[in-house]
Amino acid sequence: MDGANSSVVLEFVLLGLSSSQELQLFFFVVFSMLYGMIILDNLIIIITVTSDACLHSPMYFLLGNLSFVDICQSSFATPKMIADFLNEYKTISFNGCMAQIFFIHLFTGGEMVLLISMAYGRYVAICKLLHYVIIMSQHVFTNLVLASWAVGFIHTMSTVNLPFTVNLPFCVPNVVDSFFCDLPRVTKLACLDSYTIEILIVVNSGILSLNTFFLLSISCIVILVTVRYKSFVAMAKAFSTLSAHIMVVTLFFGPCIFIYVWPFTTYPVDKVLAIFYTISPLS
Repeated sequence: MDGANSSVVLEFVLLGLSSSQELQLFFFVVFSMLYGMIILDNLIIIITVTSDACLHSPMYFLLGNLSFVDICQSSFATPKMIADFLNEYKTISFNGCMAQIFFIHLFTGGEMVLLISMAYGRYVAICKLLHYVIIMSQHVFTNLVLASWAVGFIHTMSTVNLPFTVNLPFCVPNVVDSFFCDLPRVTKLACLDSYTIEILIVVNSGILSLNTFFLLSISCIVILVTVRYKSFVAMAKAFSTLSAHIMVVTLFFGPCIFIYVWPFTTYPVDKVLAIFYTISPLS
C-alpha cells in the first residue's frame, strides 16, 4: 500500500462527528465509556464461554466467536476516533485509511456469516430439536467459523474493497466527512468519475448486506410460523428469544443497507448511522 506511488495524497483529513469543541469533549466521554463497556461485555462473554464447561456447546462456541469479532470490529476505528476528539486537526495516513477499509469489510463480512450460522442453529434448535445434535455438530460449527473468516477475507480482498481502491488516483481535496475511512466517501475523492465504482460498491457490499438481512428475516419468520402450530407457550418463548435478535439485526443492517445499497449520494446522517455497524455492532 504505497500511497506515494498510487496517489498524490499521502494522508486524509477526517472531519469527525462534529466541529463543535464542546460536543467534541462530550463525545470523548460518551464514546470512551461506550467503547469500554463493549470491550468489557464481550470479554466477559468470551471468558465465560471458554471457562464454563457447561457452555462448551456449538451455539455458545459461535457466540464466543461473535463476541471476538465484535471486539475487532469495534476497535478498528474507535480508538483513533476517541483520540481525535481531543485533536483540532484530524488526519489519517493513506495506508491507515486503506487499512480501515480492509478491516471493516473483513470483520463485517465475517460477522454476517456468523449471524446466518447462528440463525440456522436457532432454527434447528427450535424446529428440529430431536435432530439438533446430528445436524449441528461441533465439526459443523467449526467449519462455519472458518467459513466466516474466509468469506470476510474474500469480501475485503475483492476488486472494489482493497486492490482497486488502493490504486485509485486520489487528489486534493483530501477531506473525508466522517470519523473513519468509509468506502463510499473515500472513493468519491478519486480524480475520476466514480459512477462505476459506486456500482461495484452496490454489487459487492450493498447486495451482500441486503441478502444477509433477508436471510435472517426469513429465518425468524420461518421459526415463528413453525412454532405457531405447536402451542401458545412455544410461540411466546420463540418471540421472546427472537425479538431482541430482530431489533439488533435491524439496527446493524439498516445503516449498512442505507449507506451501501445507494452510495451515489452521501448524507450528513451517514456518519451517524455508521456508528451502529462500527463502534457498537451487536453489543
